[in-house]
Amino acid sequence: MIDNYLLEELVTFAKYKTLARTAAELNVTQPTVTRGMQKLEDELDVPLFDRQPNRITLTKTGKLAAEKASTLLQANQQFVTEIRNYAHNQRILKIACVAPGPQIVLAREQQQLNMNIEIEHRLLPNGQVEAGLLNHHYSLVITNQEIQTDLIESRYFGPEHLYVNLDQFMYLANQRQVSFKELAGLSFVVLNEIGPWKQIIQDHIPNAKFLYQAEYDSMQELTKYTNFPFFTTNITNPNEVYNTDDSVMIPITDEAATMTFYAAYLKSQRSAIAPLTKKLVSVWPKKL
Repeated sequence: MIDNYLLEELVTFAKYKTLARTAAELNVTQPTVTRGMQKLEDELDVPLFDRQPNRITLTKTGKLAAEKASTLLQANQQFVTEIRNYAHNQRILKIACVAPGPQIVLAREQQQLNMNIEIEHRLLPNGQVEAGLLNHHYSLVITNQEIQTDLIESRYFGPEHLYVNLDQFMYLANQRQVSFKELAGLSFVVLNEIGPWKQIIQDHIPNAKFLYQAEYDSMQELTKYTNFPFFTTNITNPNEVYNTDDSVMIPITDEAATMTFYAAYLKSQRSAIAPLTKKLVSVWPKKL
């Protein structure tokens, strides 16, 4: 079996082209690299390098060997990562979410859940959900898309309903409910990291302007001292989140204003995940 360090030397040489740069990148001496290259050729029993008096280059076989070595090293690293993630998840249930609402529920109820969980603070894009589960990086992902594959299944969690918060003196603030169309042309302050909600409001509110805020503190200041409309949900109560008494929270009636969430996990982990999903369903907020 060929040692990994020999493959690393070959891949590094293919990238940097010279012995000096290869040695510097690997933090070893040039004679060490030279001996490693010779050993690799001896073990493979094929010439990998074209050695000239003042220059050394890869042969065609050497270039192929470097490509295969790179693939093998990546596979080895993936193996190590998956095994470590799997072992970590046997002790701690690591959870990711595609939207902030489920994160808030988890954080709010973490003590009541009485389970050893770790919440990923970064929102996970929907396109990375399956990979995050398959490589054991996450034990559970709360997503707005139902997933059913040979290895992954999902369980219904609950809905999140979108509300708009309007200045109490706006004419729309007198209504019991509004549609996206009625909000056309308004300017909203919005947190930047809101997952799939961002595309929904952009697609459904005609001619609107969205003043995205990267920081939660900036969002709080704007909702407190300006009359810009902003969004909350049945999970993010405006009085708790933004401390504003001058706005009226009104439900949005469009079908797109309700997002359904599912708990996605590996089928092989069903028995470990089931107690947590059952508890989370029981604490999921109702519609206001």
